[in-house]
Order: sequence, then structure tokens, then C-alpha cells
Amino acid sequence: MSVTQQYLLDSYRARLHGEPEPPAPGRHDLGLVRELRDHRRFRAAIGERPARGWLRRTLARWLRPRALG
Repeated sequence: MSVTQQYLLDSYRARLHGEPEPPAPGRHDLGLVRELRDHRRFRAAIGERPARGWLRRTLARWLRPRALG
């Protein structure tokens, strides 16, 4: 069963029982991403590591030309 089908079934059951409908799929995804970002930054601060710029540093390290020899 797909997510959409499950949502429609849950909405139908909620209407039958007079309960509030569940949130639509994907409705809270942006909030979840923000919470994960904030948690990652918090853990970095607790570990005394830089909280920002990790992606740029990683890409720079991978793309930096290496000396042969």
C-alpha cells in the first residue's frame, strides 16, 4: 500500500469516527529537516567542533589536488 493510499484510508476512518484527519504526507518534512540540522549543530557545539561549513571543508579536501610522489 502506498503512502497516499494509507493516508486516504486513515482520512476515511477518521471521518467515520468523527476524529480529526491525519496530516497529509510530507506536510511536516521541512520542519523535520530543520530539527535535524539544529540537532547536528548542537552536537557539534557540545563536541567543540565547528557547527557550520562541514560540507565545504569536505568537498575542498576531496577536490584538492594532491602531490604525487
